[in-house]
Amino acid sequence: MTYRVCFVCTGNICRSPIAESVFRARVAEAGLDGLVEVDSAGTGGWHEGDGADPRAVTVLRENGYGTVHTARQFDPSWFARLDLVIALDSGHLRALRRLAPTDRDAAKVRLLRSYDPAAADDLDVPDPYYGDDDGFDACLAMVEAAIDGLLAAVRERVEGKAA
Repeated sequence: MTYRVCFVCTGNICRSPIAESVFRARVAEAGLDGLVEVDSAGTGGWHEGDGADPRAVTVLRENGYGTVHTARQFDPSWFARLDLVIALDSGHLRALRRLAPTDRDAAKVRLLRSYDPAAADDLDVPDPYYGDDDGFDACLAMVEAAIDGLLAAVRERVEGKAA
């Protein structure tokens, strides 16, 4: 059975594609790529059909990650097929939980940085869109810091489903 994870930010061109690419790479490195499906979406449809922001593509490429991406808007009907919905900031968390058709679906929504013990109470990944390239580097660093914890949680769920 496939475990499905969707990363969500505002427009699906910066933070969520970065998180999707990093997590997809870690899933493959862990040998879970046949068991875990990874994608991303935005809370809004402003960039639907666009590729990732060129600065996001650059920071991913410079750090050894690939990305093939087309922006799309999160659809509440997806909750039925998703196991985990990862919000990149608290605004996304609130928006996604409001969209959730059931309490069970709302419980699937988590903040990415909640998987990074060093994040403490600072759980938002700031939006780098209106800033310079350093914001994209910072975004990637925050994503990478949280991915190991997320991967461990997903591995536990996948191994529990397989048992």
